[in-house]
Amino acid sequence: MPAGCLACDLAEGRLPLPGGVLHESGRWLVEHCVGPLGIGTMVVKPRRHVLHVAELDEAESGELGPLLQRTAAVATRLTGAEQVYVCLWSHAGGVPGHLHFVVQPVTAETREAWDAYGPRLQLAMLERAERPDPAAVEAFALRARPLFAV
Repeated sequence: MPAGCLACDLAEGRLPLPGGVLHESGRWLVEHCVGPLGIGTMVVKPRRHVLHVAELDEAESGELGPLLQRTAAVATRLTGAEQVYVCLWSHAGGVPGHLHFVVQPVTAETREAWDAYGPRLQLAMLERAERPDPAAVEAFALRARPLFAV
């Protein structure tokens, strides 16, 4: 896990990760997003440093679909989202970075508050750059972690 990679630094404990790891499988980690995409937004990322979907091995690929579905189900259950966006984010400073999927619950209230949806909503949230309150992330993590165990 190379130092200087945000995803690796969070996974290795070199940077603080509010809420900690929510779930881990043999090849994947689920964490709460540290970026400004709202409480309940999670990141699904491979344990190893992978830059491209095409680089995933067979075991990683086999775990991915079910884990994305499970993560979206947890997000829906805990937030009452009317839709859960699942997006691939893998650029850091304009170059490919550690592959990760953003799983973002979107409620009617979120759409109304931001007067946007889809990529426009995400862009607006990223531009405003309001990071989630670490205490709220911790509270979400306490509720989410057991849902991954069922």
